[in-house]
Amino acid sequence: MKVVIPGGAGQVGQVLARDFLAGGHDVVILTRASAAPSLLGRPVAWDGRTLGAWASEIDGADVVVNLAGRTVNCRYTEENLRQMMDSRVDSTRVVGEAIRVARRAPRTWLQMSTATIYAHRFDAPNDEASGILGGAEPDVPAYWAYSVDVARAWERTQTEAATPHTRKVALRSAMMMSPDRDGIFDVMLGLVRKGLGGRAGSGAQYVSWICDRDFARATDLLIARDDIEGPVNLAAPNPLPYTDFIRAMREAWGIRLGFPATRWMLEIGAWAMRTDTELVLKSRRVVPGRLLEAGFAFELPEWPGAARDLVARWRAMQN
Repeated sequence: MKVVIPGGAGQVGQVLARDFLAGGHDVVILTRASAAPSLLGRPVAWDGRTLGAWASEIDGADVVVNLAGRTVNCRYTEENLRQMMDSRVDSTRVVGEAIRVARRAPRTWLQMSTATIYAHRFDAPNDEASGILGGAEPDVPAYWAYSVDVARAWERTQTEAATPHTRKVALRSAMMMSPDRDGIFDVMLGLVRKGLGGRAGSGAQYVSWICDRDFARATDLLIARDDIEGPVNLAAPNPLPYTDFIRAMREAWGIRLGFPATRWMLEIGAWAMRTDTELVLKSRRVVPGRLLEAGFAFELPEWPGAARDLVARWRAMQN
């Protein structure tokens, strides 16, 4: 099987490339940056906006997994928000164009989306059927709606692409946890190790997550199941409040206490780290309704066990 991964040079793309290569598949990484020697998959240059020679890789491919988009781990300035929107919409549009003009179109197009599309809520989990989309919550900063707008535009661009011979799936992904360097887990573990792994804000906000191996296995299932299309939540089935989430990380590392951070302290910390507090304060209570209906069995459905597994693998990687 030939798999083309636009934006596949990042952590999520490399987790998938590792899984596909282990299965004996041909993996092509479309990247705007110079390929590092350690990059998994065959690198091909593209600009993420216009058709070019790279489109020949999609012609005849079996699967496209588009992960392209500017990182959300940044200050939410007007310029950064514009780049978040444009990089996602432009890359999705041009991938759709490459599929449309292909002589032999891929049978499946998996398109990255985000669990952030759902509303900030505590009362009930969001699945694909009954979940509430965000953007109109009365009790959150008004600018949080922009992240939802980006997610909606991202998915709408895929939906509107004229690719009648290609099945489309939107991956509404929660935080993908991997022991690899500079990923979400690595950054959060760094806070725990420094004694900063305490309550953030109220601590009641829900954290949705999925471990790297389950992310790759769920992707494999979505490629294999021709009957599944549209939005699919990639999240473990048991989201939990941030206080419990970070406590499990401390216990997995072997630290009892962590310094708590009030909202104003988080604002200062986010400014210093060039990021935004929405990433930690928004309550993302998301569950994988369609994956469970499809019979997917999670290897790590509970966060305490997943945290222990990730810490063990993180430590092994340091040796």
